[in-house]
Amino acid sequence: MNVVRKILWGAALIASCVLKANGAGLEGEIAARYEQAMTAQTELRTTDALKLLLEVEQLAPNNAKVLQKIARQYSDSTIETQDEARQSLLLERALDYSERATEIDPTDPVNVLSLAVVKGKIATLEGNKAKVEAARIIKADARRAIELDPEYAWAHHVLGRWHREVDGLGSIARFFTKILYGGLPEASIDEAVFHLEKATELEPENLNHFLELGFAYQAAGEPVKARSNFERGLRMPNKEKHDQDSKRRARRAMEQLG
Repeated sequence: MNVVRKILWGAALIASCVLKANGAGLEGEIAARYEQAMTAQTELRTTDALKLLLEVEQLAPNNAKVLQKIARQYSDSTIETQDEARQSLLLERALDYSERATEIDPTDPVNVLSLAVVKGKIATLEGNKAKVEAARIIKADARRAIELDPEYAWAHHVLGRWHREVDGLGSIARFFTKILYGGLPEASIDEAVFHLEKATELEPENLNHFLELGFAYQAAGEPVKARSNFERGLRMPNKEKHDQDSKRRARRAMEQLG
């Protein structure tokens, strides 16, 4: 089930990006400390950001935005270790904070998507049945997030990538997935292109949307459009912890285009 694992890891890499940058509704000293945490997050100082956010949580324990950001730091922290036991612990903490944020505000599309992505990342450390179930959840929750906010770029990104990866499964893989685990929902490369184009329109400053759109066009058999989007994304500066890995994947794909 390597392809299912790729779907989940792809979504997991997005987990650090799905939280919108809108304000957390804090005031005074609490707001100042929160902004310090956001600065640390922007500078990729995950440990510092987490420490500050945990301090903010003590003062504002029921603020969903703060809880979301804490979940992000725990999720981002998994990049810094190859120890699966440590990764599992960090993800369980991320899940706890994501669930708390969702309980407080279940109609926030960011909560809906980020909770599904964290669950997906946990599933990558588990068996194939858990991976397939998580893949189902990710598609359903990405669609739900779009229903809540049709202009949520990362929900379109996640759904677009889901369609590309699942559409790329061969008939034999689909057969065994269906027999063993109940199968996956239908996928379409046209849907992948549609949602990823939408993501680039909504957030043209984010390199990941263009790189993933490049992969979709490559899968659709349109190498010129694939190269154009790869090149655009590669020209953009890194802003997130996962950007370098995303660029590395795109460069390898460009080599295959010839």
